[in-house]
Amino acid sequence: MSALHINKDNYQNEVVNSDKKVLLDFWAPWCGPCQMVLPLVEEIANERLDIKVGKINVDEEPELAKKFRVMSIPTLVVMDHGEIVKRVVGARGKEEILDLL
Repeated sequence: MSALHINKDNYQNEVVNSDKKVLLDFWAPWCGPCQMVLPLVEEIANERLDIKVGKINVDEEPELAKKFRVMSIPTLVVMDHGEIVKRVVGARGKEEILDLL
């Protein structure tokens, strides 16, 4: 399954109410490091069916970026039952992202 596009309309249902852990990738199209992370996030979404993976474009969803206090991108957040359990800022390799989970 590919990564979901998370927005303010589907956030509650897809993230907060999820029965799986959720990996959120805060990104923007103009961000070089974000472009390096995006294919890795998509790979993880396709390989790890035990988790949900979502992408949040900070330009399109400023309210969610503010809610998560995203100051730099890429920011990766792992949520479990609606609570933040891990958070990292900056580009990471696939293994480092998997280690977050």
